[in-house]
Amino acid sequence: MVFVSGHIRCFIIILFIILCVSPNINMDKVAIVALGGNALIKKGQIGDIHEQFANTRKVSSSIVKMVKAGYKLVVTHGNGPQVGSIFLQNNATRDIIPPMPLGICVAESQGFIGYMIQQCIFNELHKENISKKIATIITQVLIDEKDLSLKDPTKPIGPYYNEDDAQKLLKDGYQITMQPQGWRIVVPSPDPKAIVEADIIKRLLDEDVIVIAAGGGGMPVIKKEGWGLDGVEAVVDKDLASERLAEEIKADLLLILTNVDKVYIDFNTENSRPLNTVTLNEIKKYYQQEQFPQGSMGPKILAAIRFLEHGGRKVIIADVDQGWEALQGTTGTHIVNE
Repeated sequence: MVFVSGHIRCFIIILFIILCVSPNINMDKVAIVALGGNALIKKGQIGDIHEQFANTRKVSSSIVKMVKAGYKLVVTHGNGPQVGSIFLQNNATRDIIPPMPLGICVAESQGFIGYMIQQCIFNELHKENISKKIATIITQVLIDEKDLSLKDPTKPIGPYYNEDDAQKLLKDGYQITMQPQGWRIVVPSPDPKAIVEADIIKRLLDEDVIVIAAGGGGMPVIKKEGWGLDGVEAVVDKDLASERLAEEIKADLLLILTNVDKVYIDFNTENSRPLNTVTLNEIKKYYQQEQFPQGSMGPKILAAIRFLEHGGRKVIIADVDQGWEALQGTTGTHIVNE
């Protein structure tokens, strides 16, 4: 039998308490960091590769600080501007090279955005003398083939087209809608049901690998009896896909980084006010009051509600350049269970 002196016993107890309550020691908590499409191309930028890499390097600093604080991370990201550029390239070369379907365009954007994030995080880790592996997973998202949105495409994607180009797209089978700035392709945006590669992502996390996944919401697929998986011409919301992945890997934290410092109610009115810390019940009430437009903050709030209802501990919504500061509690909207 080993006897421990009172002083040593007291020291062990104090150390245990410090480890449990310290905000900077997270005992391998799992977090998903969901980067908005504006993370890589800022408002007013042309979006060339130099700007995208510069923006990626900036956000990678916050990500590596989370790694140093003990988090196991999955990074998800939007792809709106990038997949729009791919559509423009398809349209410009359609008489020479057959245009690719939407799922292939999303997969392409997952690959090149994943490459940028992967390299920038690696370089930031290298500067901090941290040895850690990073992997990008091309991610498929299972949807319900009976999802009502599949019969009612409403999600605009890609650039604006003139009428001549719009007519060509119609001949290729795309659905087009007229908007004030021109014609746009509209596609279904079904609800994500499961992440096909979730088990692989979980295994990589268990091996202490930083994972980049669910880019652009992932490629929506359905299960076909006797066939397997089949792609669908649709897009899945990135934040809803991130939440679904967070459920499946049992993440503790969902950090949504976007182009506003906090969530606001009565936004763009004289009564506008930010939400600092808000409970799940409070945010559900605001959501039911339709405080958050479906084209912007709505899916983020719905993702937050789902995550907390399925056992998540906290959701933070903050500016993409203030991720670490938001994690420390100095900015952002913090949504918690009561």
